[in-house]
Amino acid sequence: MSEDRVKIRIENHVAEVAMVRSDKHNALDGSMFRALTEAALGLLDEQGLRAVVLHGEGPSFCSGIDVGWLASGGGEGFAEEAVRRDDFGANLFQRVATAWMELPMPVIAAVHGNCYGGGLQIALGADIRITAPDAKWSIREAHWGLVPDMGITATLPRLLRLDLAKELTYTAGTIDGEQATRIGLTTRVDDDPLAAARDLAAEIRRRSPDAVRAAKRLFESAWHEGGKRNLELETELQKTLIGSPNQMAAVMAGVSGETPEFADPEPGGRAAAR
Repeated sequence: MSEDRVKIRIENHVAEVAMVRSDKHNALDGSMFRALTEAALGLLDEQGLRAVVLHGEGPSFCSGIDVGWLASGGGEGFAEEAVRRDDFGANLFQRVATAWMELPMPVIAAVHGNCYGGGLQIALGADIRITAPDAKWSIREAHWGLVPDMGITATLPRLLRLDLAKELTYTAGTIDGEQATRIGLTTRVDDDPLAAARDLAAEIRRRSPDAVRAAKRLFESAWHEGGKRNLELETELQKTLIGSPNQMAAVMAGVSGETPEFADPEPGGRAAAR
């Protein structure tokens, strides 16, 4: 992984993934695309993770594609690599956003400053988005004569009505964090989104990781589908939890009021087949 693009810190069962190209507002060039995707996929094999916090250092979360990099020809050699599809049917442009959805543990995006275009689509791949009130959100691609193509059709329909999605996309307009939260694009507003994301991750890590991962898998698989199969999936997942060591630890802690000691799940696995 390119250390000048992304850094990972793991402590107390929580991984913090930081974009560190702060002088460019964490704009996306070839190295950033690769580093973010490697970071997300690498966490699949990390033992003991219970939550992930995703954020950007410097003045912004991520300002989207690095237009200067494209204009200087930097994207020419990268384009062929980026459009190749993997076993899940996604190319590298899409994986940088959708890979966070596939992690079995919750991902919390802490957003401040600019969250434009590709940056917005990366944030959409998180389970939860906490935004600064003055953060700037924009589906920016129409400004450059393009359509959003980083997995937005797998993420945005979970959050917005179609007419709102169209308006934001057609106009390439910018809204602040307060507005983004009112329409459902983000989860909540906080003056210090990174501190809030860290607090939430700490709360999640105190719950049974088996139960949290099963809940993410259930919702990712079933939330917008409906039907008999989803009812069956609820039962299947619950059967794997009832009487398990971590479930019994949660029960004993709930009765005694003591802090539970949970065993960590084996690395690997994805939240849902995509």
